[in-house]
Amino acid sequence: MADANEFVQAVKKASLEAQESTKPVNIYFGTVRSASPLKIQVEQKMLLGERQLVLSRNVTDFVTTISVNWETQEKGGGSGEGAYEEHKHRISGQKQITVHNGLKTGDEVILIRQQKGQKFVVMDRTGGRS
Repeated sequence: MADANEFVQAVKKASLEAQESTKPVNIYFGTVRSASPLKIQVEQKMLLGERQLVLSRNVTDFVTTISVNWETQEKGGGSGEGAYEEHKHRISGQKQITVHNGLKTGDEVILIRQQKGQKFVVMDRTGGRS
């Protein structure tokens, strides 16, 4: 009888695994409850911490290089010997900038759960807050 029960349990387990494999991605929505340390509340039942989260570039501060071709506005000023006439400056070429895209408390986010895992990838913000 034990062999029959073990067989039934093995069939049930295989069935559940087959069913789960047909859903390779689970998408969740959450709200940032704390930015430091990072905590995200998911569907009122899970509070995820930093160890469970993988952040995409969309939700982090990062440095990148851009090409610019700008000209400053006419500006003059000062008084006495330090005075200067109105003039412009050209700013062109490749420049590094910092994009401040880190998560803030209250941000609403889209998460993808790693299949069969406890890790969640934070893909982006929703249109709720920024």
